[in-house]
Amino acid sequence: MNATVMSHIESDERGLLLVCPNCGKRTRMNYEHLGRTLRCGHCHTALPMAATPVDISSEAAFDALTTRSPLPILCDFWAPWCGPCKMVAPELEKVAEQLTGQVIVAKLNTEELPSLAQRFQVSAIPLMAVFHGGREIARKPGAIPAPAIRQFVEQALKSGANK
Repeated sequence: MNATVMSHIESDERGLLLVCPNCGKRTRMNYEHLGRTLRCGHCHTALPMAATPVDISSEAAFDALTTRSPLPILCDFWAPWCGPCKMVAPELEKVAEQLTGQVIVAKLNTEELPSLAQRFQVSAIPLMAVFHGGREIARKPGAIPAPAIRQFVEQALKSGANK
């Protein structure tokens, strides 16, 4: 996988937008198909799973991702002025790579999408929340290292499966 090509993944109401590592064309991975092997619509090369955090671009994209993805979502609520948020960013990169194909890691800028921060009563950042099946199943405030983030996600999914 070409890390430069995969370093920035965006979202819209229909899916994840990325650049094909083979032909360089922009392509979409529909949310409903995350977790499966998908192919570029242009050159038909198998597309790698999202191994970096996904930037949430709108409330509609967030709602579509959290309700339509068969994979759980780890969402980082953050802001560009927040020092601890900057500290946790590389840790989230590690978790996204470690959990590729199992969990989608998303980043939601609370300055750009204040309505979502308000809707989920985000009162402190960074805040990590796990979503599965369209609902929030766990949350954890504060900047923590990658192993602790991964443990939080795994525990959330284990206890979420028992509900």
